[in-house]
Amino acid sequence: MRMLVLAALSVFLLGFESTPVLFAQPKTAAATKITTPKEQFGSNIGDDYFLATYTQLGEYWQKLAKESDRMKLVEIGKSEEGRPQWMAIVTSPENHKKLARFKEIARKLALAEGLTDDDAKKLAAEGKAVVWIDGGLHASEVLGAQQLIETLCTFLSRTDPETMRILDSTIILFVHANPDGQEMVSTSYMSNSEPTKRVYVPTRLYQKYVGHDNNRDFYMSTQSETVNMNRQLYHEWFPQIMYNHHQTGPLGTVLFVPPFRDPASYWFDPLVMIGIDQVGSAIQSRFIVEGKPGATSRGGSSYSVWYNGGLRTTTDFHNMIGILTETIGNPTPMEIPFVPERQMSSEILRFPVPPQKWHFRQSIEYSLTANYAVLDLASRTKDQLLFNMYRMGKNSIDRGNKDNWTITPSKMAKVEELIAKDRAAEGAAAGGRGRGGAGGGAALSGPPSLNPDAADVFGRGQRGVDPKYWAMLHKAEDRDPRGFIIPANQADFLTATKFVNTLIKTGVTIHRATADFTVAGKSYPAGSYVVKAAQAFRPHLMDLSEPQDHPNDFAYPGGPPRPPYDNAGWTLTYQMAVKFDRILDDFSGPFEKIEGFAKTPAGGVKGSGAGYLLSHRVNDSFVAVNRLLKAGEEVYWLKKPVGSGITAGEYGTMYIPSKASTRAVLDKLAADKGLTFEAVSAKPDGDMIKLKPVRIGLWDEVGGSMPSGWTRWIFEQFEFPYEVVYPPTLDAGDLRSKFDVLIFQGGGIPDGQRGFGEGGGGGRGASGPLPADWQPRAGRVTVDKTIPQLKKFLETGGTILTVGTSTALARLIGLPVQDALVERTSTGAERHLPREKFYVPGSVMRVAVDNTNPLAWGMEKDADVFFNNSPVFRLGPDAQLKKVSPVAWFDSAKSLRSGWAWGQQYLDGGVAVAEASVGEGKLFLFGPEVTNRAQPHGTFKLFFNAIYYGAAAK
Repeated sequence: MRMLVLAALSVFLLGFESTPVLFAQPKTAAATKITTPKEQFGSNIGDDYFLATYTQLGEYWQKLAKESDRMKLVEIGKSEEGRPQWMAIVTSPENHKKLARFKEIARKLALAEGLTDDDAKKLAAEGKAVVWIDGGLHASEVLGAQQLIETLCTFLSRTDPETMRILDSTIILFVHANPDGQEMVSTSYMSNSEPTKRVYVPTRLYQKYVGHDNNRDFYMSTQSETVNMNRQLYHEWFPQIMYNHHQTGPLGTVLFVPPFRDPASYWFDPLVMIGIDQVGSAIQSRFIVEGKPGATSRGGSSYSVWYNGGLRTTTDFHNMIGILTETIGNPTPMEIPFVPERQMSSEILRFPVPPQKWHFRQSIEYSLTANYAVLDLASRTKDQLLFNMYRMGKNSIDRGNKDNWTITPSKMAKVEELIAKDRAAEGAAAGGRGRGGAGGGAALSGPPSLNPDAADVFGRGQRGVDPKYWAMLHKAEDRDPRGFIIPANQADFLTATKFVNTLIKTGVTIHRATADFTVAGKSYPAGSYVVKAAQAFRPHLMDLSEPQDHPNDFAYPGGPPRPPYDNAGWTLTYQMAVKFDRILDDFSGPFEKIEGFAKTPAGGVKGSGAGYLLSHRVNDSFVAVNRLLKAGEEVYWLKKPVGSGITAGEYGTMYIPSKASTRAVLDKLAADKGLTFEAVSAKPDGDMIKLKPVRIGLWDEVGGSMPSGWTRWIFEQFEFPYEVVYPPTLDAGDLRSKFDVLIFQGGGIPDGQRGFGEGGGGGRGASGPLPADWQPRAGRVTVDKTIPQLKKFLETGGTILTVGTSTALARLIGLPVQDALVERTSTGAERHLPREKFYVPGSVMRVAVDNTNPLAWGMEKDADVFFNNSPVFRLGPDAQLKKVSPVAWFDSAKSLRSGWAWGQQYLDGGVAVAEASVGEGKLFLFGPEVTNRAQPHGTFKLFFNAIYYGAAAK
């Protein structure tokens, strides 16, 4: 057997940080015997009460790579906790010899640049289908990682005709999605020496910062594991099919399988959805053939293809066939219960499964069957898969190169409303005769049962509507942009650069202007970013740059809205407050393609003097604040606008007095972060706020809070010092001696009116005794014990930030802050608006901002906020007397910017952000999720300002 060769290579791929790669070169001789899981672990994969850890998986895969000529093992990067993240490349020995060529073919076809259809067909015939199969993303869903071990071993050891055909015509990427999580969960489960008493006891998030939200990070690319996988998906391998394994299946079934339910994104090429349906049908067919019942699809669960940001959903926006399955299973045997509605065959469940005891091995077998079904289809249709990916990329390029109109739900709704109005008017004019009149063409086309003008079921006699309505959907001003220009002279161009690099991580091509230029009569400076829509991954670009228009989706007419799979709107340009122009016509200029990442724009220290000014409009200015205070420098915020240039007209301009040590700190900040400092000859006149170092306590709980974990990650990027605080520490009191600032993300403070709220997760699972070192941290914030301590902390000068449901603290300590989204019942009682009247799932909304308030310094007078059925406040008549003030509020009956807002008129006049003085301290209330998943950079300043403003000395 050959030894593994560790290649310490300094490879830089498209600007990504290099990662060590462990190559296990395929053997040229006949394969030796493959070690089985039983031989390696002492148990079979799927045995009751057994889970392999990630360390064991790594050791096993390294052994297999030595034993098999079908496998090459690659480290695609490090996890957040520093573990190697493994990907096994499996194909035939002959294919391994030409692996680089097949990778290049996949790349050329995916990007579709400079190819004809004939070129693409030749490449498709020469190439191999690339199929991604992952596992372990959500670590408490233990099936995913375990089936990955079993499937890999199976494809290295079987020699049946089907397996050999698959190996010959496909390249399989077996990718582990969350190394740290598997190690944590499996170790916890296996820690009990008595197998029948084994449970997973969650202590913290199973991904260092974000837990379950690691599957919401794939357009933002903040976490190491996400970056590693996106590199393979969108820069290295470009798989035509990606299969994302999840757990668990809907009650009374074994698993969910595609096709997905509507809605689907209108940016997709139709071939994406057809491909998903095709793969889903192949999986279900194989289950039936093998006598494996219990696969549900479509409306059998909530999974749709609207949301971007998940591991499988982001691939759909890249012309890949991204699917998931959600399968039951647990190493501790479980039961499939009797659910009557799941025992009748229907369009969502063709082969019901009877109630029974269920063993983990059965779930492994189901996973293996599903993997074979996907790979068998890929093998049989590999030319079609490869060519279709080219075709979708070519279609995207073509759409970006010409006038194109994308019809969205709200646009169509307006036209349908007008058609109905015109038809009613025609009917009235005709004296009520007929169904829409004879000349207006206002009858709606559609199924005969819905179309009163249909003559018979074969459509004879049906008619459409007047072409004028079609023209309404194709107005010149409503066409899709040919591209976007991000000017270099915007106030926070550093954040705009972060946005651009986020696009680059997901394969979007970006250009930079090498000189000043003019487009559509507007001048732009050199260094501006240019993003052309004519590129293969146009659906992803448009989805992150244009507003989402989610359809109204109800369980039945007049019924409650059906919750989307995740968010309804997330437009990243809005969330990050990036200034950009939509360019509707073709344009050109002195543009060069950015290779690798966009470099941080150059900063500098302009001049020297009594001190230096720094703009409050720039998010990274808070990195400067944190470094300067840590170095013992002084930082002030000026209460009135002062200066010119980068700080002209802004409230809260930062002033740094000059000392002997100051310049060196500023020079390094300019070099590291691209910040610009302007010298002033004298200390500015007027009032100013002096900042001081703060001791931050960030709430968390045993099991882990995802919003708290995201905050930890944000703090580390912006260099805020912090300490994680658990409820027992809060209950012990004497908080002012330990902290200046306490932070409670959603789910931290109990809300007796609307439930405890969301915010945890990612670590919760089976219950059991906590490890001894975690027991002192157990518990939750309570009204009886914790709230009095928090009130005392405020009254003695502390600062508290609350987000989302945790804003309930204001009511709990007696402030005049109430729920604005209420109505009176027939009995006169007040209740929160029911979902039938008001429902805003994860969307981007616009609020007015008082940017003269220190909490909002650096903001503009309007801001886009991320709103997820968030609290909205009504301040009592004595609010001013009790020193409670609004800082941001809804000032329109139509505040939706991106997503879905049913009943949004109820928001008008409601307060979104408020501050309150409580004794000597400050309480800040953020209804919207101003730090949600580290995405809304446009509202980070509200959060950062609160940390220093509350504790600042005048």
